[in-house]
Amino acid sequence: MSGAAYTIDDSARSDEADVWFALPSGFVPLPLRELAGAHEAAQTEGPTGLGPVLRLAQLLLEADAVHCCLGLHADDEGDGGPLLSLFTLARRDTDWAPRSVLAGRAAAGAEGAEHIETLDLPCGPASLVQTRLKEPPELGLGAPSGLLQVTAYVPSPDGRRIAILSLATTAVDHAQHYRDLLRDIAATASFENPLPEVSDDVSDKD
Repeated sequence: MSGAAYTIDDSARSDEADVWFALPSGFVPLPLRELAGAHEAAQTEGPTGLGPVLRLAQLLLEADAVHCCLGLHADDEGDGGPLLSLFTLARRDTDWAPRSVLAGRAAAGAEGAEHIETLDLPCGPASLVQTRLKEPPELGLGAPSGLLQVTAYVPSPDGRRIAILSLATTAVDHAQHYRDLLRDIAATASFENPLPEVSDDVSDKD
């Protein structure tokens, strides 16, 4: 049985790239900077039907997100309908500390945590936190139960940066599924370029 094929995003070969990861099928990249720029234009020229999406892009950039993907998967545990999610990657500089300490501090600092666990990833120690967020009213998602967010904090080997990988969804009843999904994604995270010199089907990164 052959391994799964991945499409490499152009940013994976950027000289500025310092975090790599792979996503399973069902995720589509969103151009954050372009959408945020369109949000600014919409404020000047008048509202559009894409207002909530454009505002979300602006909010994510303000939260230091550098990569964003929209996830669409079938509900295998329910009626088979679509489940929407949003994957983001952010990076944060930090004062040096052992990686296990950085991961623990990040988890302990998460407000309203419903679930916390430590992770032992191929790239080192990390932590995973599940929280419940209030939906920003301007997004108009109609999520009375709020948004489920699962976040993995992955410190870099030099102990001076943390990669923050998050999945957010209105499907709050599928918490276990999204925790499992984010663990799998976090397990592919690398701070060293895993790509061969020339290839077109290995990994997806920011």
